[in-house]
Amino acid sequence: MGAEQAVWLAWSQIPGVGPVLIQRLQQRFGSLSEAWFAPPEALKTVAGIGQQTLEEIQSFRSKTDPEALFQQHSQTNPHFWTAADSSYPRILLEISDPPALLYYRGKVDLKENQGLNRMIAMVGTREPSDYGRRWTHRIATVLARNGFTVVSGLAEGIDTQAHISSLEAGGRTIAVVGTGVDLVYPPRNKFLYEKILQQGLVLSEYPAQTQPERSHFPRRNRIIAGLCRAVLVMEAPSKSGALITAHLANDYGRDVYILPGSLDNHRAIGCLKLINRGAQVILGEGHLLELLGTIPQLDQPPPRPDLAPDLATVLASLTQLTQDLSQSSVPFDLIVQTCGLDPGIASSALIQLELLGLINQLPGMRYQPL
Repeated sequence: MGAEQAVWLAWSQIPGVGPVLIQRLQQRFGSLSEAWFAPPEALKTVAGIGQQTLEEIQSFRSKTDPEALFQQHSQTNPHFWTAADSSYPRILLEISDPPALLYYRGKVDLKENQGLNRMIAMVGTREPSDYGRRWTHRIATVLARNGFTVVSGLAEGIDTQAHISSLEAGGRTIAVVGTGVDLVYPPRNKFLYEKILQQGLVLSEYPAQTQPERSHFPRRNRIIAGLCRAVLVMEAPSKSGALITAHLANDYGRDVYILPGSLDNHRAIGCLKLINRGAQVILGEGHLLELLGTIPQLDQPPPRPDLAPDLATVLASLTQLTQDLSQSSVPFDLIVQTCGLDPGIASSALIQLELLGLINQLPGMRYQPL
């Protein structure tokens, strides 16, 4: 357990401090450890921290030792990642509000967490037609046999069928739940839950013994969308929660694929609306595999352009500093000292690197490599 992990846990426990605000703190101070010890005047400069939230932070910090909290929390939650962990799923860090903590049970595959395995979400109505069930079975089966990990939400209907079919095909599946990972909801899926623990993973941002609440499931859907390079909506009426997952997938830059249905089937109306908005249609198993083959993989990053010597020097210095200091960003002055270039030349190089999409400038003249 590292100090930064303990501080991530501590921040996540403060009332009024959610994933978006935690991201802003990370960006503003370079690390949550720095933010933990920041004075109130500095914290007030972070968007979203008003007087009430600041008082909550001050009160919590005054009575909390992050390392002691981490040890206590781990007694009832032995398996969880913080966003500071190298084993935290890389792909989730791409979204605007990744969960600060991610609890898990089952068989961890670190290749998935590093983006080396392909994860595809399958979602839909809790009351599918025979057509919806049949095609969910067919597609989950072909995905599993072609090395994809099927991700869904353990709900009744399409979710259950997707999990079962991928397991029966010998594949791996991940269930993202809106309760603690130690609970089964709905209870009738207990046998399926046990099978997933043997052959896959159960994930949640909620700690042990968290009961199901209506507000948890839309939040759960963002994790399903964020974990996957593509979301398949198999069958969904116009007010289905699956549509939330599809809209989030669009927001996160993921691909959305739709199983086409009939206008006579109310369960398909949501899918048809998504098609009307530009989602791609699944025309069969082979067609879907062709479409999925065009998705760029995290283990195949696009080649970087050839850089001028000054740009290459500054980028190398920035990258090395973040590794040596174990921080996500470093200040301008330290970059200048390390690269040995004139401040004006270094500043110009940083601007060009940002335009090339290779670095990001943060508040306070701090920079991070991408």
